[in-house]
Amino acid sequence: MQIGPYTLENPFILAPMAGITDRPFRSLCRRYGAALAVSEMVSANPALRHDRKTRLRTDHLGEPGLRSVQILGNDPDDMAEAARFNADQGAQIIDINMGCPAKKVCSKAAGSALMRDEKLVSDILAAVVGAVDIPVTLKIRTGWDLNNRNAVSIARIAADSGIRALTVHGRSRACGFSGEAEYRTIREVKGAVGIPVIANGDIDTPLKALTVLKETGADAVMVGRGALGQPWLFRAMNQAHTALPGALPDRSEIQALILEHLQELHAFYGEHQGIRIARKHFGWYMNHLPCSMNYRPRFNSQTTASGQIDCVWDVFEQLNEASPT
Repeated sequence: MQIGPYTLENPFILAPMAGITDRPFRSLCRRYGAALAVSEMVSANPALRHDRKTRLRTDHLGEPGLRSVQILGNDPDDMAEAARFNADQGAQIIDINMGCPAKKVCSKAAGSALMRDEKLVSDILAAVVGAVDIPVTLKIRTGWDLNNRNAVSIARIAADSGIRALTVHGRSRACGFSGEAEYRTIREVKGAVGIPVIANGDIDTPLKALTVLKETGADAVMVGRGALGQPWLFRAMNQAHTALPGALPDRSEIQALILEHLQELHAFYGEHQGIRIARKHFGWYMNHLPCSMNYRPRFNSQTTASGQIDCVWDVFEQLNEASPT
């Protein structure tokens, strides 16, 4: 799949997720085979451009692969300036968020709320594409609600505006993340435009990824919540896609991965914030291990980085004693 001058090595992409797809997690998913890992969304509000949260979200130091930064806003001029700023900071792809269903985003007429105003969509896309000389991509939903699915119309506007690839999440804004994603609308979008289309929504296994690729005709799939606690999912999807034999990581590999991830979080955010962020990732990892005990309260009670690291060693020692294989 081609995004401007860039060729993706496979059709599996990590979705941008606020508070999750920071540099440590993106780097892990890239190592396990994600062809592209999109950053957390960055506000186009100029007043927030230099605050610590924005600086961390746009930190790509030493990150492997393409650097794709997602921007969020509802003002064409602010969005254009945000695109220029991030391109100057090293972004190789700018992604526009018109898919976030969060109330705090939609209440400001940003994210998927923009799909209600196709003229504003056109203005934003034209402004951003015209502001930078790097590829611009777009993420949308199927529409505002189940009775107003206008993804095909938005897709045509995107293609006419010079958008180089389009991601469609198989839910409307009103659906949030509830219910099951539907892929018929994504198939219709793929048939309506000539630019690459990426299918998103409920992709959490290699079989589901291959099924969605076939059902929609999409050029790639984007994986969000399915990757939480199992970044190796991208390796498994690549193995299924190429029909190569593969196995899930063994317990020792998972232990080493968790320890590395925690250390990267502590270093990236600093100990105080890194400890807090590590708690949710540990919980997600535990969801993919055959644990008869709930280790989360013990891990969450740790107040130092070294305490969290020691806790992981203890947890895996107990797991190995209970089940050596």
